[in-house]
Amino acid sequence: MPRSGSLSEFERRLAAQRREDDRLDREQRKQDREQEKARQQAHLESRQAEADTMTAAVREQVKILAEVLTSVLPRPAVTFERLMAAPKVAPFDPGELGQVPTVPDWSEFAPVPPQGLNRFLRARYDRQLAQAQTRFQAAEAEHRQRVSQRRQALAVAKAQYDRMVTQERARAAQRNAYVADRQSAFAAGDRGAVEWFASCVLRASRYPDGFPREHQVAYQPENRHLAVDAELPPVSVVPAVRAYRYVRARDVIEPVPRQESEISQRYDRLVACLALRTLHEIFTVTPAEVVAAVTFRGRVTTIDPATGKPSHAHPVSVSAGRPAFDDLVLAAVDPVACLARLNALVAAG
Repeated sequence: MPRSGSLSEFERRLAAQRREDDRLDREQRKQDREQEKARQQAHLESRQAEADTMTAAVREQVKILAEVLTSVLPRPAVTFERLMAAPKVAPFDPGELGQVPTVPDWSEFAPVPPQGLNRFLRARYDRQLAQAQTRFQAAEAEHRQRVSQRRQALAVAKAQYDRMVTQERARAAQRNAYVADRQSAFAAGDRGAVEWFASCVLRASRYPDGFPREHQVAYQPENRHLAVDAELPPVSVVPAVRAYRYVRARDVIEPVPRQESEISQRYDRLVACLALRTLHEIFTVTPAEVVAAVTFRGRVTTIDPATGKPSHAHPVSVSAGRPAFDDLVLAAVDPVACLARLNALVAAG
């Protein structure tokens, strides 16, 4: 049997070990709690950031719609000169054909001369030298052949490039001749030329992604009146969601709906901006002696659920003479009020 003194020492050590184990266990549980807390906090922050990002995207959409008029005001006007084509020709690139084959180097073929006057070594060197000269001559012949083939292939590639350049310049010259002819006819008030140029201007206009680009242009030379009929985006272009919020209790991201009244107001403003924008783009690029007045008619095409056929609504129609339109400061106007001042016909939103 162990002595009582030894047993007491053993029990003290065992108790100390248990206390240490308990301490380590408490520290581990504390560390686990802190890690779980940190993980949960990171999750919450990630979900909140996700909601913030979604909200920022919606706000950016709304901002783009709100600036659909003012964003085009500083842009340079389309001119006949800008419609001219410049030949799009890159410099000739020979590629691998531009690399000249390396000339064979005799030092890479020549055997090492023997040391001393040993006849056996000398004879072997002479054989090696003859063999090296044969290989060197074959390499030179191959090099000459590769140089010749490269020269021929380079000539073919350059000829193809020159033909492409000639064709591209011819296309540009043909395009420029056509534009110059249209410009002369435009200056004379030719109906087709004015309609062509106005269509070029409208096609060149940059709109937000997803906006329709269909339009028709009609010109009346007798009164210098230009009419534009254009497809408008539907009311759904205005985001139905105002923001996104993260609900921690359910760990979900919920949309915050936009009120119907706000959607209607924003859409009415957008339609007004599109009408004023079109008038601005036409008046800016046409002289008074060619275009004295512009009419914009906007339509929205939907599918009639009762018939399955296309249905057309016309939210806006506005006409403006040049003096009245030139008097506007588009960067500062309220678009809806501005249309009212121009006596526009606007459907109720």
